[in-house]
Amino acid sequence: MRNRELQSIRLYEQTYRLTIPIQHTYVAEADGYSFVLYQRGTERHMFPMQQQVDEDTHFKWFHVDIAFGEFFTEGDTFDLSIIRWQGDEEKRARIKSEHGYMEFSRLPYDADHIFYPAVTKQGNVSFYIRENFLQAKCTDVHLSGDGVLSVRGMYDDPALAHQDVRNITLVATSNLTDARITIPAEAVRLPDEFGTYDWYPAMAANGFRAAIDVTPYMNVGKEQYWKFYLIVHTEDGEVCESPRIRVNPMQQPFPITKKMKRAGSNITIMCRPTKQSKYLSLKMAAYKWPAERLRQVKRKWIQIRRSNQLLKAYKFTFSLLGKILPANRKLVLFESFHGKQYSDNPRAIYEYMHQHKPEYQLVWSADRRHLAYFADKDVPYVRRFSIRWLLLMTRAAYWVTNARLPLWIPKPNHTTYLQTWHGTPLKRLATDMEEVHMPGTNAKKYKRNFTKEAAKWDYLISPNAYSTAIFRRAFQFPKTMIESGYPRNDYLYKQNDDTAIRRLKAKLGIPYDKKVILYAPTWRDNQFYRKGRYKFELQLDLEKLRETFGDTYAVALRMHYLIAENLDTSGYEDFVYDVSAYEDIRELYLIADVLITDYSSVFFDYANLRRPIIFYVYDIDDYRDNLRGFYFDLEQKAPGPLCRTTDEVITELEKTDQGFTPSAAYEAFYDRFCYLEDGHASERVVEKVFDR
Repeated sequence: MRNRELQSIRLYEQTYRLTIPIQHTYVAEADGYSFVLYQRGTERHMFPMQQQVDEDTHFKWFHVDIAFGEFFTEGDTFDLSIIRWQGDEEKRARIKSEHGYMEFSRLPYDADHIFYPAVTKQGNVSFYIRENFLQAKCTDVHLSGDGVLSVRGMYDDPALAHQDVRNITLVATSNLTDARITIPAEAVRLPDEFGTYDWYPAMAANGFRAAIDVTPYMNVGKEQYWKFYLIVHTEDGEVCESPRIRVNPMQQPFPITKKMKRAGSNITIMCRPTKQSKYLSLKMAAYKWPAERLRQVKRKWIQIRRSNQLLKAYKFTFSLLGKILPANRKLVLFESFHGKQYSDNPRAIYEYMHQHKPEYQLVWSADRRHLAYFADKDVPYVRRFSIRWLLLMTRAAYWVTNARLPLWIPKPNHTTYLQTWHGTPLKRLATDMEEVHMPGTNAKKYKRNFTKEAAKWDYLISPNAYSTAIFRRAFQFPKTMIESGYPRNDYLYKQNDDTAIRRLKAKLGIPYDKKVILYAPTWRDNQFYRKGRYKFELQLDLEKLRETFGDTYAVALRMHYLIAENLDTSGYEDFVYDVSAYEDIRELYLIADVLITDYSSVFFDYANLRRPIIFYVYDIDDYRDNLRGFYFDLEQKAPGPLCRTTDEVITELEKTDQGFTPSAAYEAFYDRFCYLEDGHASERVVEKVFDR
């Protein structure tokens, strides 16, 4: 059981009753609290918390009754949250749920519309008003050894409530043909062993099941993909078709894979949900023995590589070699963003030392999936966690990195650890964070591990006095702080000329006569696939931007290094350029005529160019109050306008087209955060650490 996670939902006439546990500590010091529906883009509607229904050592259970009101309009979305007050301070947190079938509990809003709850992709509870439609989901999927696909699920449509169903058909579409494959289905009553339909008991009767032998549809030469839909025919002649059928991957293991023989060839059949929307899909492709064996070997090796036994052995070896091997007093190991990039402050320091300190041996630590970046740059590198890396790391006199190293790595006594970090802090860091929403950890563990790693640092770079105070406190760092400006920003002062900009645009394939909008958002702690792999849904309307600026601008999309998404920019090839994999954002700053960001620290660096900055902060209330919190008032002191919609962004972009002069807020921001930047930060850092 988790705090603020929906436990049950009941439908009473025209009202939903939700039961939600709240931790004692969450509301202990609050002056008041209430549930609220946030109507996206407009206003909020309060729903008082009902009397406490139960209590134990850690939780109190509360009711909230939600009925649609006159303020609801078609197409609206309402996000369910809890608000707590402490004096004049108000904090908001979303209500979570793992009930994957809540949308089947629907109230008729009028003759043609429904009001219903559902769970978003991030696991949050929201309510919607939509036109009536047939909703279908799978509760069970089975693929037999002889190629028979069996599907069981449930469906609902308020329009069918008073009509007799004549027949049900499962429909599949294939990428190889325009013809639809029809699969007769039958109505069944679904078992409810786990209380799946507690909130809507009638749903147990709205079950269906169907089966099809897929082997006649196999194509030896081409890969085939199936999508599934449900069609319901009534006795009155009405035909209702659902959107693509979804499946709940929490109910059974996926993928389901079978190998079949067809026309003398082996075919692999794989059934699984799609990555994001969890649509049921089927893939049939030629089975290739070498490739399959290689996949099996890779999977086994990954299991071994991630095992605790190997980690313990590697850690022991690292510690032992760090004690017995002689130190190499001129060896420096560099790493940027866990070996994924040749970039940022470590790169700037490396380039300065490469030019001015030839007596040092400079080597980069490179992630095995990104070795090409380092090979293309012709810089010396070693594959991270390889045997050679182990020998170099344990003998190195210096480590230079901009992010935390794995906690298990012990620092030898002869090694000096220079932590450059990677940004001026806007959002709260480390021990300053009240709550931690990242996967695989909690607040106590996260803070403990962070300070344990920070205790290994000998030097920490700070870009300004503001950052110094925060780093000292948040990282609990008592050793040497180098308040020098950021080395990575030296490039902005030394390479900011037309020749460099022309060269960079040509490298990216962006026409020189087009202005560039750099969109660089950050990641959200609570939106993730797994530890270290974060989701991102692009909220900026690219079509609207192209309609307005397609002739004069190009958009460069730069996602945070932690984001796992591969954004689909097909159809925008002449307007949108995905530069997320580009090795160093400093070059993107130079070609950008305007920056659009949110809570990323990129705007602190970009301000050195004194060019326009627009903040697209569609979720600022949630991010500020629930996820991270800010160190200063972004809404009052940001060096640019704050926008919540694409239309507002377009308006601000049109203003910059008419000319840009830094505002008083921009000048104050520059004086506070950029005053140390002059193109010589790398030199100051090297003098402090390496010229001792």
